[in-house]
Amino acid sequence: MFERFTGDARAVVQGAVGHAEAARAPRVDPGHLLLALLDRESGRCRAVLAALGVGAERKESVRRALADTRRRAGLSRADSDALAGLGIDVTEIVARVEEAHGVGAMSGDRRAGRGRRPFTPDAKDVLARALRAAGARGDRHIGDEHLLLALVTRPGGEAEILHDHGVTHETVTQALHDGGAESRAS
Repeated sequence: MFERFTGDARAVVQGAVGHAEAARAPRVDPGHLLLALLDRESGRCRAVLAALGVGAERKESVRRALADTRRRAGLSRADSDALAGLGIDVTEIVARVEEAHGVGAMSGDRRAGRGRRPFTPDAKDVLARALRAAGARGDRHIGDEHLLLALVTRPGGEAEILHDHGVTHETVTQALHDGGAESRAS
């Protein structure tokens, strides 16, 4: 599948690995892919995000929201609300775990050392969804915009965060259609 990735999409995947390494996370997850997309200075995804008003300040807001989601072990607000309906206060659980084990203890990052970082099943799902997004759009290659489309269509914290910042499947598709992105990669 990676032979169909554009240079921009490959840079995102490499950037995601870099984010996982920097966090000393044992595996690359969808949040790392989102962070790598936000880092991009060029590419169709960057143009789409700019067209949707996701500039430097809003990118930092996305980063903060992602960090907060990681503190809650990846639970989205919808997940937390559902648990609250069952009488489970996620905020209280996070506070107690962090009191006993330190801030970020629920993130799932077990402080890996050096070496290859495998992708979580969720991150692999993002890559597979990107392939399907490219196919659905009639694109022969998988670009960084397809990774963004995959993240916004996949249930979870990353899609929720993007949605909160006006980045949805509909807005991304419209921005791509309206030419809010650079010309198609070949």
